[in-house]
Amino acid sequence: MSAQPEHAPASPPTSPPAPAAAAQLLARIRADRRAERWGRAFERDWAGALEDSRHSYSLAPLYDVVREWQVRLDTTPAVDAFLDSGKNDSDFVALEDVLGPRR
Repeated sequence: MSAQPEHAPASPPTSPPAPAAAAQLLARIRADRRAERWGRAFERDWAGALEDSRHSYSLAPLYDVVREWQVRLDTTPAVDAFLDSGKNDSDFVALEDVLGPRR
């Protein structure tokens, strides 16, 4: 018998976002040219996560929303540069086809 676990160890937990992270994200969103559309989307995601947190007594849904939007905002310049370069991406597979529909 082996004393080693048969499964892969869980990845270490990431540190939670700063307490003001959601407010900072909303300020970044409002400063962007897509503020009207993105602001509503962030607020919708935040409201859903807040409701999930109320039912689960966990802050994880709120942390997930903050992390997702941080990544979106951090990658926006690269996406804009790609789109502005005029490169044709029409021969690629849609991300939704690979990952499935978004929640």
